Amino acid sequence: MKLSVAIADTHALPSAFVVFRGFEESIPKTAQLGFDGVELALKRADEVKRDRLSSLLTETGLEVSCISTGQVYADLGLMFTDSNPQKRQQVRDVFQNIIDLAADFGKLVNVGRVRGQIGTTPRQEAEARFIEMARQLCDYAAPKGVTIILEPVNRYEIDFINSVAEGVELMKKVDRANMKLMPDLFHMNIEDATIGEELAKNIDYIAYLHLADSNRLAPGQGHTDFNDIFQHLKQVNYNGWVSVEILPIPDPDTAARQAAVFLKPMIDKYNAT
Repeated sequence: MKLSVAIADTHALPSAFVVFRGFEESIPKTAQLGFDGVELALKRADEVKRDRLSSLLTETGLEVSCISTGQVYADLGLMFTDSNPQKRQQVRDVFQNIIDLAADFGKLVNVGRVRGQIGTTPRQEAEARFIEMARQLCDYAAPKGVTIILEPVNRYEIDFINSVAEGVELMKKVDRANMKLMPDLFHMNIEDATIGEELAKNIDYIAYLHLADSNRLAPGQGHTDFNDIFQHLKQVNYNGWVSVEILPIPDPDTAARQAAVFLKPMIDKYNAT
């Protein structure tokens, strides 16, 4: 198991859900805190310069754990379920470029709220549009060794795929080996009856995890039972990435340090047994 933290560039919207901003500053800082990697929050692949990113990773010994795409929805207003064919083509273009980047950095591309809403559309129609887009992107990504990972998001933020169980059912319909889930403990705390047990039960569909405490602060600042979660993950031999996606409160440095201090000993113990 490896530990990562979500970062974005300095020009990302204030609503971008990351801990650090500015690749030049935050990648070295992440390494100093003991993380193993960085999750890049992007809205377009050209937000990062490949050569400079490669240099920063080499200098720090870090890896890219995943490329997350929340800003494709929040900033560009694009989503898989859009009824407008031109908008869906824009989604394809943006994601194909991000997949190309992920082929060299991380091999994982997140789909969060960019999957889209149901809204007033019949659910079956929205779901069909999602499945069509997901299959097209998975088929584009497969030869490049890239996996698309869908994040269930709680009902207060979106009305489509809120729980892990709903995500699993959708994965079965998409029917692509390189499409998996990336559960987020904060959303699971709202939507799922259990966390550790639900993760273990559905581990075959899970490729990545977002870690946050019950209050969306750094792990250890709320009431989430991380010991139970890690025990369940150990039972099913989960060896993927876990990434810290939390509110940068009271400030980014403090939040990241709290997460590292709390999680690193747990992960070291997890990896040693």
